[in-house]
Amino acid sequence: MYAIIRSGGKQYRVSPGDTIQVELLAQEAGANVTFEDVLAVRNDDGLVAGPAAAKARVEGTVVGEERGDKVLVFKYKKTNQYKITRGHRQNFTAVKINEIKL
Repeated sequence: MYAIIRSGGKQYRVSPGDTIQVELLAQEAGANVTFEDVLAVRNDDGLVAGPAAAKARVEGTVVGEERGDKVLVFKYKKTNQYKITRGHRQNFTAVKINEIKL
């Protein structure tokens, strides 16, 4: 069984027991979180999508907050001796998926 959920403008395919990295949530470590924006659910009976999947809920537990890998941005113009290097690390929340309810 798996579900497709939307969180932070991104879509994730989750199953019970998975740990996913979502955009930063305002939750403490150990708190329960419910994802109500479910796009589709696949179970033993088949695929449930549309209005029927909108009633489904995905429940999980916040594992903690971390930072992703550094992404380097390098700007360069060859004739002006212009070189700029900038880095960025995105914050995310790790969530362990406990249950998918239909």
